[in-house]
Amino acid sequence: MTDTTTLPLFPLHSALLPGAALGLRVFERRYLDMLRECSRNDTPFGICLILEGEEVGAPATPAAHGVEARIEDFDMGADGVLVLRLRGHRRFHARPPRIRDNGLIVAEVEWSAPDPDDELRPEHALLSTVLAHIIEQAGSAFEPSHPALLDQSAWVGWRLAELMPLEEAQRLQLLQMDDPHQRLDALLRWMPPNATVLDENW
Repeated sequence: MTDTTTLPLFPLHSALLPGAALGLRVFERRYLDMLRECSRNDTPFGICLILEGEEVGAPATPAAHGVEARIEDFDMGADGVLVLRLRGHRRFHARPPRIRDNGLIVAEVEWSAPDPDDELRPEHALLSTVLAHIIEQAGSAFEPSHPALLDQSAWVGWRLAELMPLEEAQRLQLLQMDDPHQRLDALLRWMPPNATVLDENW
């Protein structure tokens, strides 16, 4: 039986990835209402990449693949706007959405299967080395909770997808892949030729 649920969607010009953090400013009434409803019912919402449209105003067209967002922290900015710190969790595939009277997009979503705990294959060993160097430059916030994660195919793939200078369309492609080794194959193809000597812009 397929695991489905109804989820409010927050379309953005950035794709949220499993395990990744995202800062979000919330000021539109439809999303403030959504957050109150999620808080009251202890339910999540989904982040989807915008295929057409804008983040504010008329409802945008979201990608069918997205990620469940959970609130880790919140604050009020100096301008009085609510600022959230989100963390990506489960991937999902959304069925055709509907729009509520207040402009909020809601869809029935099917949750993707959890990633397997597969170890890196030999052809992907370079990616773990590159990721370790990127994390060293990016700071402790991205360090693995356990060193063994640097040998875990799904974790390495998602962290590289988060930290590499990819197009958002490329991140969306990765979200549509269920096989972590397939994601690593794609990341290897997109790796700059001089990846072993990391650019300071990474």
